[in-house]
Amino acid sequence: QVQLVESGGGLVQTGGSLRLSCVASGRSFSVYGMGWFRQAPGKEREFVAAINWSGERRYYADSVKGRFTFSRDNAKNTVVLQMNSLKPEDTAVYYCAVDRFSYRNVPRDPAEYADWGQGTQVTVSS
Repeated sequence: QVQLVESGGGLVQTGGSLRLSCVASGRSFSVYGMGWFRQAPGKEREFVAAINWSGERRYYADSVKGRFTFSRDNAKNTVVLQMNSLKPEDTAVYYCAVDRFSYRNVPRDPAEYADWGQGTQVTVSS
């Protein structure tokens, strides 16, 4: 099991920005895709963004496209979600996760991810 630690959540006003980081342990970090998911109170966990093993392919939920940017630094075993123009609807616990399989086109379905962090709370005030 890969150990994942998220950080960077907090309270921000509408239109503000936050940067979430996720640091992963494991020697094979660079061969797996990574995903960010979020879960709001009373809601199902939903896809936010994904990045493939090399960082060359990135995917975003329509709700965050143009506002969020997903990047990775394999040398630091770290992925970052830059969140701009935040809205109250973005309020949720955000989780990073590791794809179950290496070297594939990274999926959007949370069931396709094997290891999860504990999450970091993002709250956007109106």
